[in-house]
Amino acid sequence: MNTVVAQAISTGRLDLLPLRVGHAAEMAAVLSDPALHRFTGGTPDTPQALRSCYRRMTAGSPDPAVTWLNWVVRLRAESCLTGTVQATVTPSDDGPVAEVAWVVGTPWQGRGIATEAARGLVDWLGRQPVRSVIAHIRPGHRASAAVATAAGLTPTDAWHDGEIRWHRDSRP
Repeated sequence: MNTVVAQAISTGRLDLLPLRVGHAAEMAAVLSDPALHRFTGGTPDTPQALRSCYRRMTAGSPDPAVTWLNWVVRLRAESCLTGTVQATVTPSDDGPVAEVAWVVGTPWQGRGIATEAARGLVDWLGRQPVRSVIAHIRPGHRASAAVATAAGLTPTDAWHDGEIRWHRDSRP
């Protein structure tokens, strides 16, 4: 069983706050642009659907060997939520692996928020009992590839569900 617990993470401009069900209404507005789903599929959730999803997420993984870690991204200067970051920590033969993902609402894109949030998350994971960090990115999603690169991940030759696996060792 993993012992990693989501904690508040601060970066230069951002606070990554552990996800709460109460974030659903504001996050439904942040994630309301259908264009955000171009690479991931689906459609924007209603506040009620997001609240239900956040209840499941905050309850934790039904598999005791897997840890779900989720944060909302708060831009301090504007005192608003702008997106999310997440890590799913799973066991492996070489030690725990964290699979990370990020999303930033359309109005805040192009301002380095995803890069700063992903760096903050990956750096924080490097101080946890996590052996490596991975992300899966669709070919052609240049913005996510740039974020992954800035967070110290590099593309591999491995594919998963049509996405390229990116990787970073957290321990030397």
